[in-house]
Amino acid sequence: MSPLNAIKTFRDLLSFLTIIPVGGKEDFIFTTAKNMYLFPVVGCFIGLLGGLYFLASSIIIGFILNIVNNTVIALPIGFLTLVISAAMTVAFLLVLTGLQHFDGLIDLGNAIGLRSLHDRKMKAHEWTVTSGGAILALAVEFLAVIGLFLVNPIFTFPAIILAEVSAKLAMVTIVWVGKPSHKGLGSIFLAKAKKKLNIVAYALSFLMVYPILYFMGFPVLGVFITGLTLVSIPVALIMSCVANKVFGGVSGDMIGATNEMTRTTVLLSFAIILMVIMP
Repeated sequence: MSPLNAIKTFRDLLSFLTIIPVGGKEDFIFTTAKNMYLFPVVGCFIGLLGGLYFLASSIIIGFILNIVNNTVIALPIGFLTLVISAAMTVAFLLVLTGLQHFDGLIDLGNAIGLRSLHDRKMKAHEWTVTSGGAILALAVEFLAVIGLFLVNPIFTFPAIILAEVSAKLAMVTIVWVGKPSHKGLGSIFLAKAKKKLNIVAYALSFLMVYPILYFMGFPVLGVFITGLTLVSIPVALIMSCVANKVFGGVSGDMIGATNEMTRTTVLLSFAIILMVIMP
């Protein structure tokens, strides 16, 4: 891949996965589908922005709470700083990705419980939010906030990057193993993705996450933590089964919902592992 093609490809991937205005052309969806194995690279970039946002939020919120604590009322500054920063960071990631994956969660929740396949597909395409859709989406994101809050502060920055890389890796996996539910955005990805190159996505994920932990001074522990990227595989397989059950196959909504489910699962898993290893 020439430098110019590499720049165009990354720009198209960024246009599809985020709201960053980088000027992707009309064919960016097809370029994105063909180069889906590079999703973890964009995930790493998104995670980097999310990590920086968390750090900046923590500093600003901590400063504000210290002022309030010294002038108005005593506050549990450490607790509130982590909770608010975690919630703001998850919200930032949702907005940065244009809420498109969050919308997939809502559509999945809207469809669950309906009896006929036709009704489930129709409900997923309606511009409505049912109680089921709202509960599922909010529950998943609430658990993501809890997971991020519980992560040892030393590891918060790499945890966010790990979660985003893993989320994109799960999207690659569900496209690899899934079958399309209907003609649409999801079917384009299932048809165009260069599935033989998908194995590259797993190698890239490890190579992007591990160096961060290595240079933080955790060469051995970093291997185990980086291995959490593989959590994306069972999550994607489960979501593929859910997609088959609910929609008769994988749709664009299910690919997006898989992103959100994986982020939450990885953050919670990361927090639990650190609690066991570093009580």
